[in-house]
Amino acid sequence: MQLTIDLPESAFERLSRLAELTNQPLSNLVIQSITGNLPPAIEMAPAEIRTELLALQTLSVEALRQIAQSQIPPAQQERHIALLERNQESSLSEAEQQELQQLSQAADQLMLKKAHASAMLRWQGKPIRDLRQLAPN
Repeated sequence: MQLTIDLPESAFERLSRLAELTNQPLSNLVIQSITGNLPPAIEMAPAEIRTELLALQTLSVEALRQIAQSQIPPAQQERHIALLERNQESSLSEAEQQELQQLSQAADQLMLKKAHASAMLRWQGKPIRDLRQLAPN
């Protein structure tokens, strides 16, 4: 498929210099830049969380930031760690094994939502922090 776009001169010059320095065709760098900055593909996520990830695309910047910075509640973290440690000793009951699986899945899903929200923010030009915020006062 072919697409013609007008790039700002500064972006074109940066891409051209990079293409020259890396011995790559300019078209490859443009494609790499576009695909590398797209939000993550929802179809690659587990089916049970795709609807939630799709809903992130309609959220405000502030709501995305809240998700990107969210944490598992401390009590849930502590329980998860305790079950993981006991699991290494093979001393979990069947109910505890199921609880561990649920806690692990919840943690994995939160990490996926956080990553997706962060990518959406970056894609919209609204990263969680910019470099000025990271500099010491």
